[in-house]
Amino acid sequence: MNEVHAAEPSENGQADAEDIHQVARRALAAVAAAESSAGLEEVRNRYLGRGDGLLSVHRKRIGQIPDAEARRAVGNTVNELVGRVEAMLAERQGQLDAEEEHLRRQGEKIDVTWPPPPLARGTLHPVTIVLDRMRKIFADLGYEEFESPEIEYDDLNFTMVNMPPGHPARATQATFFIDSSRLLRTHTSPGQIRALRARGAPLRVIVPGKAYRRDLDSTHFPMFHQVEGLCVAEGLSLADLKGTLEVLVRSLLGPDRALRLRPHHFPFTEPSLEVDASCMVCSGQGCKTCRFSGWIELLGSGMVHPAVLENAGVDSTLYRGFALGIGVERIAQLSFGIDDGRALYENDLRFLAQGAL
Repeated sequence: MNEVHAAEPSENGQADAEDIHQVARRALAAVAAAESSAGLEEVRNRYLGRGDGLLSVHRKRIGQIPDAEARRAVGNTVNELVGRVEAMLAERQGQLDAEEEHLRRQGEKIDVTWPPPPLARGTLHPVTIVLDRMRKIFADLGYEEFESPEIEYDDLNFTMVNMPPGHPARATQATFFIDSSRLLRTHTSPGQIRALRARGAPLRVIVPGKAYRRDLDSTHFPMFHQVEGLCVAEGLSLADLKGTLEVLVRSLLGPDRALRLRPHHFPFTEPSLEVDASCMVCSGQGCKTCRFSGWIELLGSGMVHPAVLENAGVDSTLYRGFALGIGVERIAQLSFGIDDGRALYENDLRFLAQGAL
C-alpha cells in the first residue's frame, strides 16, 4: 500500500499533520483494548462517527484534493483503512457478545448442593383477618353461616326488606343494576329473607359476603365486605340486641374502645340503632378521617320489622327478631389504625406485609 499522509483535526479544531496510518493503528489498538460493548461503542464513535470521527474527517476532505490521481489514491487508502477498522469492530463485538453470553449462562447455573434461599412468606389480608375473627365470635354465640348470592333480584334486595319501588332509601344505595330486575346486591340484608324462607324460625345465622355501591372515599368502597347477623326467636327484645352488640364490638376492638349507640332509621328494622366507635386516628379528638366528629360509624342494627318477617313467611305475632349489618373494612381500619381504607385494595405489598397486619 502506498503511504498516504493526511491531516487529522486536533482537539482545538486545527489540523495536525499526522499519517492516516497512525490514526488507523490507534483505532485498531483501541478496538482490541475495548473490554465491553459500551467501550467498543465509544471507540466506534471516536473514529467513525459521522460528524467528527477521526477517520471520517479524512473521508470528508478527499474531495478537497485538487489533483484527480492523488484524490483517487488517498480515497482508496482511506476506504481500505476504514474497512479494516470496521471489520475489527465487528470481530471484537462478536467476541464481547460471546463473553457476555458465557457470563450470563454461568450466572444462571444452579448449584443443587447449595442451600435454597428462604421462602418469601405471604400474609393474610387485613379483611380476611377481621372476617375470620367475626366468624369465630358469631360461632361462639351459636350462629351458623348462610350463603346468599351477590347477584340479587330487585325484589329481594329492596321490596322484601321494606323498600318498595319509589322508596327514597333506594336512591341512597347508588346501585349497580344488571338489568331491570337484577343487580349487584347493595347489602347482605336479602340474606335474611332467603335464610328464613329456607330454614324457618327460630334461627340464628350470619350472612358474610360482598356488597356493591357507587361510593368511594376513605371509609367507603364500591365493593365492600359485610356480615349480616340475624336472630329470630320468641320473646326477643332490644336488650338482647344491645347485649349482642356489646359482645361483638368489644371482642373485635377491645374493651377500651369508646362506643355509643344512637337511634337511627332503617326501613327493615324498628326500632333501629347505629353503633359508633371512637376514631382510630385521632382517638376521638376530631380529624379529617372522622370528619372532625371523633366517631366512626361502625354498624347498623335494629329489631326486624314485622313486615319483613311476614315477607319471609314468619308469623310476626309469634316471633321477633333482631338484625345487624357490619362492614368488615371499617373494622379493619379501626383494628389496625388505617386512616384511608382505600389502601386495603391498592395491592401495595409493603402495606399488606406490615407486622401489625
